[in-house]
Amino acid sequence: MKFENILDDINGFGRFQARILVISFIGRFTLPCHFMLNNFIAAVPSHRCDVSHLDDGGAFSGLTQPQRLLVSIPAQGDGALSSCQMFEEPQYQLLSNSSNATGLPTVPCQNGWVYDNSTFKSTVTQQWDLVCDRRGKKQATATIFFVGVMFGALFFGSLSDRFGRRIMLLVSYVSGMLFAVASAFSSSYTMFVVLRFFSGFCLTGIVIVSTVLSVEWVDIEHRKLVGVIDSLSWTFGNTAFAAIAYLVTDWRWLIITVTAPLALAIVTWRWMPESARWLIASGKLDKAQVCLKACATMNRTQGSIHTLTRETLSTVVVSEKTDRTYSYLDLIRTPKMRKLALNSGSLWFCVALTFYGISFNITGFGLNIYLTQFVYALIELPTKGAVYYLLDKIGRRNTMVGSMLLAGICLGVNTVVPKDMSTVRTVVAVFGKGFSSSSFATVVLYSSELYPTVVRQNGMGYNSSMARLGVSVAPLILLLDDVWKHLPQVVLCSVAIIGAFMASRLSETRNRCLAETIEDVEEQW
Repeated sequence: MKFENILDDINGFGRFQARILVISFIGRFTLPCHFMLNNFIAAVPSHRCDVSHLDDGGAFSGLTQPQRLLVSIPAQGDGALSSCQMFEEPQYQLLSNSSNATGLPTVPCQNGWVYDNSTFKSTVTQQWDLVCDRRGKKQATATIFFVGVMFGALFFGSLSDRFGRRIMLLVSYVSGMLFAVASAFSSSYTMFVVLRFFSGFCLTGIVIVSTVLSVEWVDIEHRKLVGVIDSLSWTFGNTAFAAIAYLVTDWRWLIITVTAPLALAIVTWRWMPESARWLIASGKLDKAQVCLKACATMNRTQGSIHTLTRETLSTVVVSEKTDRTYSYLDLIRTPKMRKLALNSGSLWFCVALTFYGISFNITGFGLNIYLTQFVYALIELPTKGAVYYLLDKIGRRNTMVGSMLLAGICLGVNTVVPKDMSTVRTVVAVFGKGFSSSSFATVVLYSSELYPTVVRQNGMGYNSSMARLGVSVAPLILLLDDVWKHLPQVVLCSVAIIGAFMASRLSETRNRCLAETIEDVEEQW
């Protein structure tokens, strides 16, 4: 007997499943906020060298503020003051309109920077002067966070298959909230990045555990709906985050604000059931029976309760021992599992690098940072609506391949659009963001359907870690504009096309029962 047969008897998408989705939605709200947090807490306000130390009571003190800046900071080609250089000595001759500043000796800022606080009250960039020659440290704050996410995915993926989905979800809620709030009280850059690492490490458990838990409780017909709803929680969080960031412009309070929903998630966790699939696969038939009976009662199918016997449940997994412990090594022990792990892991890396490469570049088009973030999030609604339709119409694989190819095309187009056409470049980037978000929505559901129950959480943990590896690389890819302004776009375009190729090598899962064992994968796919 298949687990889907049991779900059909007790209603595979009723009030019980709706409650799981609502509880998951609450916890997942904070994830996009934290994943996009660096765009705002590490934003770079307009800045210039601090020249107040030159006010020594001499000639400099008698000048107006515009004159002081004129003689102490060189102008760039567009007339704006240099952000990173100052004159070695005040150049008073520049007060004459006939004077030329070309060739005058300059030095890096000697006494820090002055920042424009009209948009942001404070950022970590201002807090620790992460500009100019320290620019790499600013990008490192995002990279370190996502390295933590990568290792956390492996940790929670493994332990969720060993100890269960439900308890590891609580561990992720509590530890993620503690480390995130602690990072808001950081007193040094080192302390901040260490706490952000552990924040990412713990928060990632929420996404991989709740996704698998939701999918394992629904029938075949509604799996795509659950996948899209889970993905829309991300869109909702992203959209709301633009408004939150606009209202909360202090980086410390912004971290606390976007972490607060986890307190509600911890309270509602008590109503989150364990995965009956996992309980059966782990040989815990009595506990699975209790969960399934609770589901039947809430879904008002009590007439089927008498069929939920130990003997019935014991027939769901019969091909492999249910008392053995599975690990990441089981992903590569057999030929088809190795192929699945290689292709899906590579695909997740490409999807994440493309998605976040676009998402992190919200200041690259010269438009309002909050508006760009909002539009980037809003475009996900129609694209994910299209995904819901296409998943059954053309299948998971074709949807995946198409969305990655279209994202790559948008990235390629932006390499040839002139930089001064900022509106056109933003529109193209928004469409690219939409296609990349549809690929992310598809790959999460697609992968959860590809891996068997006994190692599904391990598989999702491995895939998620590959995705976070891609995300951690994304901020560094954006630094390549120092080499050639279009190089980041070219790299992201190439990655998207490679991702489409890797997706084409995966098996279709439309209208198929979820595999329960590794043996099922070797026989069916």
